[in-house]
Amino acid sequence: MKEQREGFRSFMDAVARAGNRTRELADPTAHAEMLAIREACRSLASERLTGCDLYVTLEPCPMCAAAISTARIGRLYYGAADPKSGGVSVGAKVFSHPQCHHVPEIYDGIAAGEAEALLKGFFADKRA
Repeated sequence: MKEQREGFRSFMDAVARAGNRTRELADPTAHAEMLAIREACRSLASERLTGCDLYVTLEPCPMCAAAISTARIGRLYYGAADPKSGGVSVGAKVFSHPQCHHVPEIYDGIAAGEAEALLKGFFADKRA
């Protein structure tokens, strides 16, 4: 989301939207977060996304969490925890490392049940 000069934000201020395209692009880095960050940086002509919010269905993996930190995203919102591959609250816990230079505000469990159902459908389709 783009920060307005007046300091107001709304869902209408979306700078970028993306979904996981790893198979489509044959690119293991083409996670939704990475693609959205790339698009937002291009759109805003900046490598820093200070004042931007990122909303994702699943807890970001370590690679995406590192990119979120590097891009200086202000707030991270996610629905479902990822006990297998997460990099925020489990696993690598990227934002807890002393080498992490920026830690966004983190809001987890946003519509967790809905997020989990969405993900089950997504992964079932991928495996079909």
